[in-house]
Amino acid sequence: MRRIRRDPQELLPLTPAVFHILLALADRERHGYGIMQEVAERTEGKVKLGPGTLYGSIQRMLGEGLIQESDERPDPELDDEHRRYYRLTEFGRRVAEAEAQRLAELLGVARAKRLLHGHI
Repeated sequence: MRRIRRDPQELLPLTPAVFHILLALADRERHGYGIMQEVAERTEGKVKLGPGTLYGSIQRMLGEGLIQESDERPDPELDDEHRRYYRLTEFGRRVAEAEAQRLAELLGVARAKRLLHGHI
């Protein structure tokens, strides 16, 4: 069976929750609570993903092929065996890159219209 290569642009713009989850998974696999912690830390507490938002988004992202559940487990002595770990798929990385590019272009427009000042 041949896989159809999807265009990441079809999914843009992403919801903030989905983009934050993709960013959290961009550098390593994480479990749900780890995703929530990483987002809160990275945004200095400005963004807090609640369990309903997080797990609802994860289910949709699994269905869209943006992420997949990982079979690999960290050291069992350091981990709860019931935790599910997630990682980006190749398509998920392409979607995250496309969204980052879209947002960078928007920031360029904001700068050109003098809505952003030097530090950003």
